[in-house]
Amino acid sequence: MRAEYGKMVLDSEPIDELPLITYFPNDYTGEHMVPVVFFLHGSGERGTDLSLVELHGLPYEIKNGREIPAIVIAPQLPLDMRWAEIVPTLQTLLETTVYSHNINQDRMYLTGLSNGGQGTWEWAIAHPDQFAAIVPICGRSNPQGARKIAHLPIWVFHGEDDDVVPMEETTKMVKALEDAGADKLKVTIYPGVDHGSWIPAYADDALYEWLFAQKLPG
Repeated sequence: MRAEYGKMVLDSEPIDELPLITYFPNDYTGEHMVPVVFFLHGSGERGTDLSLVELHGLPYEIKNGREIPAIVIAPQLPLDMRWAEIVPTLQTLLETTVYSHNINQDRMYLTGLSNGGQGTWEWAIAHPDQFAAIVPICGRSNPQGARKIAHLPIWVFHGEDDDVVPMEETTKMVKALEDAGADKLKVTIYPGVDHGSWIPAYADDALYEWLFAQKLPG
């Protein structure tokens, strides 16, 4: 995949620009529609140095040779902020991406780890009919919003021994989703794994096979 490093300039609060990496399949020309994956990093990768974004998660996998049959958008969060605070900005990023590239809007996906896992829950809850599937990893959750996304294909990951974001954040969200009738829910809890549950999650080929098999109904 080829990477482009840039930023989205915004006329808005609380931020006026959003650094980002855009990864393209090597054969992408814009002639044909492709899926898109939005990736939200964790707290340690915040700032203005885009190389930090490639230290973990999906960008790390891509940098180390994984080919993704989609455009991948990996924005960078300013210091001392959380993704959950800037969902309207993320929505602007999505709309800009759809406008700028030939995106299959039935196959838009969202994933993130830790701070980005929380952002994944919150962005999906705010726009519950937008994504074909979401993959939140070891993030703080929002059981009160579970009913809005119970129809979505969701695969959630967490480490059993996570001492940063307790596993209960995932288990209580899973219960809320199940209580709301979720029937497209997958849950992976890694025994003996701490906060770095994204390492085995994003290294698992089965995740990508499942993800790209999902599309919006209709």
